[in-house]
Amino acid sequence: MKKVTIYTDGACSVNPGVGGWAAILMYKTTRKEISGGEIETTNNRMEITAAMMALSALKQSCEVDIYTDSAYLSDTFNQGWLYNWMKNGWKKSNKQPVENKDLWEKMIELTRTHKVTWHKVKGHSDNEFNNRCDELARGEIKKLKAAMEPEKTPEPSPED
Repeated sequence: MKKVTIYTDGACSVNPGVGGWAAILMYKTTRKEISGGEIETTNNRMEITAAMMALSALKQSCEVDIYTDSAYLSDTFNQGWLYNWMKNGWKKSNKQPVENKDLWEKMIELTRTHKVTWHKVKGHSDNEFNNRCDELARGEIKKLKAAMEPEKTPEPSPED
């Protein structure tokens, strides 16, 4: 089974608001960067989406180490939250519905395909790959915001 290392990050300009996600997939000497964004989303959705898109990009079952700065994402798996949510009919311990259920259901499918180990890293620190993912995710936000701005037509000059 191939062993793949993945770094992920998600970002939002305001939460909720325009968001971006990014992932770096590494296998031996090959490195692939992927990223995207959404106009109306949350930071947590972008964190999950980054991991989901990275796992979806794998063409066969792999052993995967995912590094994320999102405690929400890593703890969902490492602390058994996901299992408890499913057991409790997608309700949290406070009896409220679980947010992002649609994404978690996709993640369940993907983590059945791959053997995934989750690692929490400190965000905005000295981790080169986490920083690169943050840069890519924020770049997606800038692209979306620029595309949303109305086209500016030049003001006519006084001579016109």
